[in-house]
Amino acid sequence: MVRRILALPAGRFAAAFLVFITLLALLGPVLAPYDPLAGTDDILSHPSAAHWLGTDYLGRDVLSRILAGSTISVFGAVQVAAIALFVGAIPGVLSVYLGRVFEWLTLRFVDTLIALPFLVFAVAATALLGNGIPQAMFVVGIMVSPLFYRVSRAATMSVAKSQYVEAAVLSGARTDWIVRVHVFSKVLPPIAIATANTLGIGFVVVSSLTFLGIGIQPPAPSWGGVLASDLGYLNYRPYAPIFTTVLIMLTVWAFNLLADVIRDVAGESGRTLLAERDAVRSRRRNGRGVDAPSGTDQTGSALAGRSSS
Repeated sequence: MVRRILALPAGRFAAAFLVFITLLALLGPVLAPYDPLAGTDDILSHPSAAHWLGTDYLGRDVLSRILAGSTISVFGAVQVAAIALFVGAIPGVLSVYLGRVFEWLTLRFVDTLIALPFLVFAVAATALLGNGIPQAMFVVGIMVSPLFYRVSRAATMSVAKSQYVEAAVLSGARTDWIVRVHVFSKVLPPIAIATANTLGIGFVVVSSLTFLGIGIQPPAPSWGGVLASDLGYLNYRPYAPIFTTVLIMLTVWAFNLLADVIRDVAGESGRTLLAERDAVRSRRRNGRGVDAPSGTDQTGSALAGRSSS
């Protein structure tokens, strides 16, 4: 699937940008030119050679705070997707095979999570568990898990009705073997699409919570916190929120673009799409190579006709 994703220009762009964001999360604190927590007397300064993105209301370098805050923002989104994947996808697959009781319990649990108000419950649970990014992302991951449950369950139910799966069940194969050999490979593309979408959702949620000061204690840097501090001084630096906003928007857009590419290349439709794309390329190449000889043959036949006449 990775090869098919990289075969499309949109897939290559999304993968390249997300690799850049991942490197930013890993190396951002090291690459920061200044201490992101150290204030100076040079407050609310404009971009310059010393401070490429200027300074905030405490004289802290904005670029350093964005680089240092990338770790919390990116890995918080990854934590949301990982928890939602574990809590939602695994029960969704097993609910098809573990009997009516397990199916009923998991469905009622998912319905309960869907009925809860998302942001209110996340804020309340974070206040109960403690104001930290791991606690906040754990709650958000639980709240997003119904998406994985429904996607994995629907995909598993469609695969479970296949003849080869029914033959395996009738032959006495174990449930774990059926899931591992027959079901997992078919369910993986929808789960991959849901994971890419959830990473984008998690990124927005992390930025929103840190913007409100939930999940992180100031003055610890985060992209949402940098955006919140910039919005308080628009009279002095009206362009300041653009840097963080564009970075957040491009990251979420790259995740959504990756989800669209995975959807396009997954399954038989993806193979058909890539086959048609390769066929168009081959026709273009053959057309370029055949045009010149065909023109020569036509000229030669015309000259032969004139000489015979």
